[in-house]
Amino acid sequence: MFGFKKALSPKRERLFTVLDIGTEFVKSLVCEISGQEIVVLGRGRRRQNPGEMEGGTITDIAGVIEHCTDAIREAERMAGVTPSKLVLGVAGELIKGATSMITYRRRDPGNKVHQEELKNIIHKVQWKAFEKVRGDLAYETGFNEIDVKLVHAAIVDTKIDGYKVSNPIGFQGREITMSVFNAFSPLIHFGALQTISAELDRELIAMMAEPYALGRLLGGTELQGYSGIFIDVGGSTTDISVVVDGAVIGTKMFNLGGRAFQKRLAHALNISSEEAEEVKIAFSNQQLEHQSYKIVEKALSDDTEVWLSGIFFSLKELTEIDSLPPSIYLCGGGSMLPLLKEALEGTDWHKQLKFPRKPQVKYLLPKNISHIKDKTKLLDSPADIGPMALASMGMEIMTEEKILTKMLQKVVRLMQV
Repeated sequence: MFGFKKALSPKRERLFTVLDIGTEFVKSLVCEISGQEIVVLGRGRRRQNPGEMEGGTITDIAGVIEHCTDAIREAERMAGVTPSKLVLGVAGELIKGATSMITYRRRDPGNKVHQEELKNIIHKVQWKAFEKVRGDLAYETGFNEIDVKLVHAAIVDTKIDGYKVSNPIGFQGREITMSVFNAFSPLIHFGALQTISAELDRELIAMMAEPYALGRLLGGTELQGYSGIFIDVGGSTTDISVVVDGAVIGTKMFNLGGRAFQKRLAHALNISSEEAEEVKIAFSNQQLEHQSYKIVEKALSDDTEVWLSGIFFSLKELTEIDSLPPSIYLCGGGSMLPLLKEALEGTDWHKQLKFPRKPQVKYLLPKNISHIKDKTKLLDSPADIGPMALASMGMEIMTEEKILTKMLQKVVRLMQV
């Protein structure tokens, strides 16, 4: 009730599987909760075929299900166990996430907040936030509001008369202010995800917006109360999560990732897509001789500028943030292209945004995540951060005793029907 972790006694209740469905790869982890840590027991990975995913959106359900099944089986064989619970990560251009701050004014501030009143407040706050963000998403995408579904919701912050509380029950006060993160997707995408989860024959404990999970990842380390901008460069999309004082304030996504740079190289050098991927990896690993390096650098310069513009305009749209955190964390398979980090560090793009000073840019690596122990010894790249973030949220959900979260989950289930 007060945020303590509950003991999960039977071993099976400490196990869960993570599934990260990306444009380039499906990744799976088998995880075990051990005290305040997560132990990764197994890892599975399968490359998606061309045409199965576009912009993070599923275009071939049967093909994606096959790769998901294979990745999960590989992870389970390595772990030697088959968890019944599943955390499914969702991302891509069609997943829209935003944090809404809603204030509820109580009739009698002298009365203590009780459970039934809190249920009513959460219900009203969530529906108000839902209507606001759903309308925004319908406007941005051109979908009718009725065709927009709630994927994931989380309470970011709760205050009574400006005083921060983790559980309002028993407090007095006039105004309860809640910040609620909501992620939405068009019905067609949501339905495809539901079909996949049903076919996998697991108990789905969470369908999680990956940018939100990424923003929450460092909360399990010694950096609680941290602020930063997390940029996950995937195969075809870039996801951005802005965190202030440990709370995810907003997420943005745009349709440009590693695959675009691969296509550019294939076109510029007149080589196959597979050869272009090999050249891109060699370029990222500093394995090209000087002249070849310069040719590749020039071929990718225009796309790098477009990508940086995507970062700039995404952050500019977050008008509700007074000051952007001057720490940028890069992750995702596409982030290993050195031109992206150089672009963030080497120009004055930040001067027209609300940064207090020039942001420091660093890679977010598995070794930085102190509360996740990798028994497989296979998680060593920025590309592994996405499934690790989902694992961190999986532990939070399975050990969660906060009454606010449980009440919100009930409201979310009603809204997803």
